[in-house]
Amino acid sequence: MEIEEAVKIVRALASSVDPETGNALEEGSLYRKPQIVKALNRALGALVQMQERQRNKPVNAGRYWSHEEDAQVCEELKKGLDFQQIAKSHNRSVSSIVARLVKLGKIVSSATPKKASRGAFAGRPEETLFIERGA
Repeated sequence: MEIEEAVKIVRALASSVDPETGNALEEGSLYRKPQIVKALNRALGALVQMQERQRNKPVNAGRYWSHEEDAQVCEELKKGLDFQQIAKSHNRSVSSIVARLVKLGKIVSSATPKKASRGAFAGRPEETLFIERGA
């Protein structure tokens, strides 16, 4: 079931409407009880958030990396572009760019024992990134 369909069904039930017929649910219906309506509205909120995250996800999120794209990302890193610029040009998230560069051995990620303050790489504030020069 797609999220859009689930949102439609839960929204109808939270509004005391039969999602199949569009008719109002009977007064004694389980879906008219206050606790059930609250739970449905909470579930609806979570589904809407998921829907928004899906809509805002970069186009290439989850897609395989080609050798050409790997080379291009490495070249952009050498030129000094920041992670956000690289991510935008490849339609990927900053965390996916960083993960790929770590996997390619172009940068080293070293986890620190305590959380650092949020900085340029807000995705994982507890990590420090080291860029390999000339890599």
